[in-house]
Amino acid sequence: MRDFSWKYFAMTGDVDAYLLYKEASDPYEEEAAAAEELIVEEEAE
Repeated sequence: MRDFSWKYFAMTGDVDAYLLYKEASDPYEEEAAAAEELIVEEEAE
């Protein structure tokens, strides 16, 4: 869904498609931040 909404936005410039893309991206960004934090904590030990 994330890739589709980005491609649709890129082709049409539809703001709603961009907002859908951003909404779909948030869980990935939070997960990546949590994984990075875990790696940093493990390296500190």
